[in-house]
Amino acid sequence: MTWRFFPTALITVASMTACVDGAPASAERAAVEVCEAAAPSKPLNGLAEASGAALSRRTPGVIWSHNDSGQPTLHAIDTAGQSRGRVRIPNATVQDWEDVSVAACPGGSCLYIADIGDNDRARRSITIYRIPEPQPQDTASSPADVFTAVYPDGAHDAEALFVSGDDLFIVTKDQNAVVYRFPKPLSAGAAMKLERVSELPLRRVTDAETSPDGATVAIRTNDAVVFYRTADLTGAAPQGTTVSLRALKEPQGEGVAVDANGLVYLTGEGQRAGTLNTLRCTLPKQGAP
Repeated sequence: MTWRFFPTALITVASMTACVDGAPASAERAAVEVCEAAAPSKPLNGLAEASGAALSRRTPGVIWSHNDSGQPTLHAIDTAGQSRGRVRIPNATVQDWEDVSVAACPGGSCLYIADIGDNDRARRSITIYRIPEPQPQDTASSPADVFTAVYPDGAHDAEALFVSGDDLFIVTKDQNAVVYRFPKPLSAGAAMKLERVSELPLRRVTDAETSPDGATVAIRTNDAVVFYRTADLTGAAPQGTTVSLRALKEPQGEGVAVDANGLVYLTGEGQRAGTLNTLRCTLPKQGAP
């Protein structure tokens, strides 16, 4: 296994011979990008699981997150890890919430909450809730649009959702992660059938999020984050840039969010409080080889 090490960085970047959570990364591009720790790790008091993460488009400096069980509530935290509010979704329920993503929508900015966890691979369908992005001080959101979907090849466990333009994707937690796309337009009626679009050499995928310019998707596992060019994820053998997160010593890595300046926010699960780590990364460029 070959690693590129940068003396000023706490994070190492994997080359083409590396593995991602035990899976051969034969499709991974040789890495020249690097991430550095931008701030010390911070506890997320009152948010023990912090399963997903998404940067607000309405309120600068706010990250939306959530637990994967309990009440249908989004937590607003700032980039220093402090609570800024909790927002309940009035018509939502929680089976296994695993991710939240932010994206443009007809109403401006929307949050997509993914109730897609299925440890036993027994669910008949999965559920996505979409709400206009609230303010952190709101106590409740508007009622959510509710979308249900089924996989074309049986149930899967999944923890990652991302939005690119008007396309909505799920990345599974299979032995090799599979990317599925929702049909367009999204329909709140009968369950929609997902389309299988690609497979990735990743295991234990826990979150995914698109960069604000739409060029990059960050997909994280418990101990790595992989940056893909968004356009590559619907093609054959997508190639990504892998960054190991083992040096952070997260109790259990979970969420990822990316801002326009290359700051990458990582949330994790803890025994009493979740964790927030911040990296500064050079993201792959659209069209770069």
